[in-house]
Amino acid sequence: MTVNGPEGGLAWDAVDWRACEQNVRRLRQRIFKAAQEQDWPKVRNLQKLMLHSRANTLVSVRQVTQRNAGRKTAGIDGEVALTPEARADVAVRVHQSRSSWAPRAVRRVYIPKASNRAKLRPLGIPVVMDRCHQQRVRHALEPEWEARFEPRSYGFRPGRGCQDAVAAIYNVCKGPRASRVWALDADLAAAFDRIDHDHLLAALGSFPARDLISGWLKAGVFEAGKGFAPTVEGTPQGGVIFTVPAERRAARAGGGRRGLLQDLRHPRRGNDVGLPGRGQIRRRRGRALPQPAAG
Repeated sequence: MTVNGPEGGLAWDAVDWRACEQNVRRLRQRIFKAAQEQDWPKVRNLQKLMLHSRANTLVSVRQVTQRNAGRKTAGIDGEVALTPEARADVAVRVHQSRSSWAPRAVRRVYIPKASNRAKLRPLGIPVVMDRCHQQRVRHALEPEWEARFEPRSYGFRPGRGCQDAVAAIYNVCKGPRASRVWALDADLAAAFDRIDHDHLLAALGSFPARDLISGWLKAGVFEAGKGFAPTVEGTPQGGVIFTVPAERRAARAGGGRRGLLQDLRHPRRGNDVGLPGRGQIRRRRGRALPQPAAG
């Protein structure tokens, strides 16, 4: 199967997924390498190629409708794609609208917070077409920003997670001669809810899908019983694209280039940062690190 091909009928179960994923992976690697070399014209050309790639469309639709945990959750239009025929139809529509798609409002739902089940976290659920387009755009944007992220950033990045942040803190604090013997868990309150849209879009520079991301930021929210409300700041928690620019924005918090979260000794994941410290500290202000099990 070719990366860019004509639209038409699609047999979902007959797609060569290994070839599609290899095409997307190679193109992501080329974007990453060009960004490392700061060859920005090449980065933008490769990103345009990714955004028009048929393999990218197929892999993105498969990720959203077949692999993601929220594949059975519908947006405001009530559409889901749970059968091969429905997924093939979505893939054809996504590829046909890759240059003309107009973002739609997200559906507001509330789920209990993991840290406190009594409190609710608001989520914005995009329609399935928006989620597929967001995944397409993410494949073009993520490799560029992976080349620019700080080494101690662990949030929403491929191949990284909270366990890596815990391990980084442990490696700093372990041993009888460690100068930092405790860790403070700091949190930026409502970090992603207060992100300025203009600042975020300025960080994207000349990214080819910048206007599409702007449309998602300003698409608005629909909540049952309350109706439609415009979005003037923040990023919706529930879409697949905003974890990338939001992670970049969180890294810039705390006072510019030399801000608190820019200190490479401080592991960070999203709006959470671990601050290894020296000396004594009262337990109500910090949490002692658990010792590793013997043997």
